[in-house]
Amino acid sequence: MKSLTIFSAAVLLAGCSQAPAPAPVAQTQGVGSIVRLDPVFDSLVPKDAIIEKVGGGFQFTEGPLWRPDGHLWFSDVMGNVVRSITPAGQVEVLIQNSGGQSSAPPGSFIGSNAMVADKDGYVLLCQHTNRDIVRVAKDLTMTPYLQKYQGKRFNSPNDLVYKSDGALYFTDPPYGLLKQDDDPAKELKFNGVFRYAGGKLEAVIQDLTRPNGLAFSPDEKTFYIANSDEKRKVWMRYDVKPDGTVGNGRVFADVTAEKEDGLPDGMKVDTMGDVYGSGPGGVWVFSPEGKHLGTIKPPETPANCAWAEDGKTLYITARTGVYRIKLAVAGKKALYQ
Repeated sequence: MKSLTIFSAAVLLAGCSQAPAPAPVAQTQGVGSIVRLDPVFDSLVPKDAIIEKVGGGFQFTEGPLWRPDGHLWFSDVMGNVVRSITPAGQVEVLIQNSGGQSSAPPGSFIGSNAMVADKDGYVLLCQHTNRDIVRVAKDLTMTPYLQKYQGKRFNSPNDLVYKSDGALYFTDPPYGLLKQDDDPAKELKFNGVFRYAGGKLEAVIQDLTRPNGLAFSPDEKTFYIANSDEKRKVWMRYDVKPDGTVGNGRVFADVTAEKEDGLPDGMKVDTMGDVYGSGPGGVWVFSPEGKHLGTIKPPETPANCAWAEDGKTLYITARTGVYRIKLAVAGKKALYQ
């Protein structure tokens, strides 16, 4: 989630084709546009696919999670609330003060952010104001789950994902702190990526300036991290070691030269290993090798996305709205549903 500045047209990623980007494909229905850069993209996003607006009028949507009862949960980070929305657009408030009680000025990132399904029907939820991860029960009561690393409070947990062995990975940038890295309340000297397994919490990455969205490849041999830094807009990829730690970090895709609004943020992976990353101007779709295949561009800058409905429908949280698009390939299933 981050920069709200309005920028202009896109450029291709370094290492991708240098031919001029094609004009967005005209659509007779739906909203936004779809940019097709490679024939492979058509096998993922059908030529007749449209972007639909499911709901709007929110402040800053984030953290979408599809629930078994046919509702999408999502956070409004500025509104400090978790809502649910049905495919028909029916909205319900689930949790007020979802990030914690706050007296911060309007427009601050005080609320909850990403969430992930936990075992037994529970949900893990990242809180900005409280700077922790809580476990949400079926009756929507919240209990602390993770709060500190080596005795120091987290910055503001942002996104999280389970590996198939039950290990939880999450990012901890400073966006929930009013002055971010310069905030006197910041206790950790780094903005890290953490792994929690077997009661042990460890920092597996400490050298990214703004770690944000994260995802595993289908075989879980590769770990992707979005770095939402205006000065270094990149998606990183790491090798996953047998002990669950990660190494050999290198740039998967670099969009630092992009001028459209938005930064690398929440992401998902499909069963073929393609990466769908919220970024400048839309959801960028990459092959497993890092080739930019195309971009799904809702009318608002996206912050995150989630597989939903039949498993082939991608819901997108974008600023004040929630959008969806039906694809031809299924998303990588989460450990818990």
